[in-house]
Amino acid sequence: MEHVQKLKEELNKQPVHIRIAVQGVVALVGIWLVVGYAASFLTSFLGFLYPAYCSVKAIESTQKDDDTQWLTYWVVYSAFSLVEFFSDIFLSWFPFYYLAKMAFLGWCMAPISSNGSQFLYHRFIKPFILKHQAEIEDSLDKVTDIASSTLSEAFKGLSEAQKMAQDAAAEAAAEQVKKAMEQQNADKTD
Repeated sequence: MEHVQKLKEELNKQPVHIRIAVQGVVALVGIWLVVGYAASFLTSFLGFLYPAYCSVKAIESTQKDDDTQWLTYWVVYSAFSLVEFFSDIFLSWFPFYYLAKMAFLGWCMAPISSNGSQFLYHRFIKPFILKHQAEIEDSLDKVTDIASSTLSEAFKGLSEAQKMAQDAAAEAAAEQVKKAMEQQNADKTD
């Protein structure tokens, strides 16, 4: 909560016109998310833009904590996006869905130690992954084997097709040379 308090204090230090502008932008975005066109895009954009920027900063910093914070956010964001993909057609009909989604993503990316990403990751995602880790690893190994053999067969087929194309091109070129020589011999006899 100290980060939130620091943000409030920092905002209160700003001139009145800056505070009003920030509050106006927040209100405008909130209204837009309720009634505006492309609210889905706006929530996805806002849920991506700030975290992406912070992730780049975290990658470039020497601290490990910020890397973990933003990796955790992306794991939760991915899990949420997967669930949302299958339920969005129903959820988007709720009047305040995109506003609630933006509030949820804001909670997940909040610059506090116990934000939504930390809560959801440690409470739900981590236990689920640890419980099913062996099955997940087996499935990934099977998928990797299938993908590897499929790629191998595809490259083999591609190589055979390339060889056939080269043979056909060489045969066609030889045929053209033969015809050209026959035409040249026919022209000499005339």
